[in-house]
Amino acid sequence: MGEQPIFTTRAHVFQIDPTTKKNWVPASKQAVTVSYFYDSTRNSYRVISVDGSKVIINSTITPNMNFTKTSQKFGQWADSRANTVFGLGFASEQQLSKFAEKFQEVKEAAKLAREKSQEKMETSSDQSQESGRETPSGNQASSINGTDDEKISHVPENTALMSENDRLKSVAEHSKKLETELQALKDSNTRLTDTLQEANSNAEIWKSKVTQSQDENNQLRNKISELEDQCKEVNLERERNAQLSLRIQELEADLQEKEQELENLRKQAETIPQLMAKCESVTAKLQAAEMASRDQSEKMTLLQSEIEDSQHKQKNMKTELKKFMDVLDGKIDELHEVRQGISKLGVDN
Repeated sequence: MGEQPIFTTRAHVFQIDPTTKKNWVPASKQAVTVSYFYDSTRNSYRVISVDGSKVIINSTITPNMNFTKTSQKFGQWADSRANTVFGLGFASEQQLSKFAEKFQEVKEAAKLAREKSQEKMETSSDQSQESGRETPSGNQASSINGTDDEKISHVPENTALMSENDRLKSVAEHSKKLETELQALKDSNTRLTDTLQEANSNAEIWKSKVTQSQDENNQLRNKISELEDQCKEVNLERERNAQLSLRIQELEADLQEKEQELENLRKQAETIPQLMAKCESVTAKLQAAEMASRDQSEKMTLLQSEIEDSQHKQKNMKTELKKFMDVLDGKIDELHEVRQGISKLGVDN
């Protein structure tokens, strides 16, 4: 029958960066078909994926392989023969679970197939050794008691046993070579496992950095809220200054009216010398008005000083606000860079 597909799904395929051994490199631009194949002639299992005419996964499943779920929709396994790590991104957690279950099932089947193959090799080796022990005694008996024809008939039989022994020796040497390759694959698998652990630790570091950036972002938001409150206070101060300006204008108008009254009284004092008594009273009123004017002038001076203090405070607040906005722009740029790193990590994942 040859190779037949036994399970098929769709996923985005990734491979570990051969240079850094940390970052994921997309092997397909979109979700492609990923299938398990069973070869009945070799009694082996493979994971195969093709993107157009390009084979992006050709991994033979061995009992030493492990499929690891690194997130809800992403899984990976190391192939020491291909000297790489394959990663699959699925559309749902259910698809990932089905693929992982099938991987474990195929892994157990590959383990049983290997054990059966080793049993057959051991049985064949034992039979060869037994036949090798029995053959010399039979040949010796024939050489002692048998005729020349019997001796000739045993020659092809000895030749077949020798060829069988040679074949078994070659099988044993091949088995030793396979054991050496298996050990090398185990070492490579260990290195790949260490690389995966390091990649996972780097992911944890990135997560901690993201958390730290979020905390800093929250602090900046709190600071912005405080600045907004301060800006509200500045607006209130502006309103107070406006009210003070209106009050000053009213006082100036009152002062002008008092001056006009004073001028009228002076004219009356010049034109009516008979009303000296009234002039004295007017003078008294004038003095009172002057005192009031002085009081108003003092009040105006105080109001002007308050306005100048308020303007000075406002300038200081603007300076502090500008400094804080510069710091805030720097923090926002840093946050943008962190987000770009996170986006890159997300794309890699």
